[in-house]
Parts: sequence; C-alpha cells; structure tokens
Amino acid sequence: MGLDRPGGLGAILHVCPTPANPSPTSSSPTRTATPSASAAYAAAGILFAFPKANAPGCTTQSCGFRDEFPKIEAGDTAVLGVSPDTPKKLRAWKDAQDLPYDLLSDPEHTLLDALGAWGERSMYGKKYMGVIRSHWMVGEDGIVLDEQVKVSPVDSVARAVNTVAG
Repeated sequence: MGLDRPGGLGAILHVCPTPANPSPTSSSPTRTATPSASAAYAAAGILFAFPKANAPGCTTQSCGFRDEFPKIEAGDTAVLGVSPDTPKKLRAWKDAQDLPYDLLSDPEHTLLDALGAWGERSMYGKKYMGVIRSHWMVGEDGIVLDEQVKVSPVDSVARAVNTVAG
C-alpha cells in the first residue's frame, strides 16, 4: 500500500495532511476529536472507512467497534473512523450512537483515495463512486498489520478485534 511509516495510526493520517485530514495534533472543525484524544493517534490503531453515517451497515460496523472497544482498548489500540460525511453529521451520529472514538470527515476523499477505499461501487446495476468499506490495523511503528478492503460490517469488526488479540 505504500503507507507504512513510523508513528502509529497518526502516520496514516499524515499521508494526506489537508483540512479534511488534519494532523492529529491540530485542531479542526472537520473532525470530532478532542485535544486529549489526539494523543491516541500515536498508538497502534484500527482505521475504518465507512460510506455514510446512519446507514444500516455503517451503524452495524461503528457500533460493533463501540461494543468491542473495551477489548480493543485493552490491547493498547485506538479506533478511528473516516467517511465523506460532514463534521456536523458525524458529530451528531457519534453522540447518538455513543461512539467512544473519533470520526474524521473526508468530503474530498483525499485520505480515502490514498488508502484505496474510494472507488467504483454498484447498487441495483447502477455504478457510482463511493467509499469501499474497509479497515486497517496499524502497529505502533506505522506498519499496516492487516488490511481488509471491501469487507462486510460484521466481518470488519471481528477481523480487526482478532488482529488486536493476536
């Protein structure tokens, strides 16, 4: 993938430092992170890409990570979600679903493109460009330990948790 570099999950975010994907230490209205949560980006982490807040599959995936968060956190691993939704929509959804991790807004799909999670999709025979549901498990050294592109919501959570568990 060409994104492996030192710095944990934060290394992935630095691939595309744009207003949609600020560095973990900067403040920006395009993400739901708080300054205290930003330190977690230097750790190992799960980054997952989802198409749209409030969609059934996206809620399944995001709430799956929420429900497994104690196990993930026990493995010294952070979680971060990314979608093309607006920051306002992501904040409302994060609050409504009680998600304990940050969500990034990538409306220009800069990060999603770099990760290979933006591409042609098909629904009911109609082709369009959109998010390809994916996740990456990144070690503290910035090396991608597991990459799952085009994964189901339930499998995404199970595979990521299994990778954290070793």
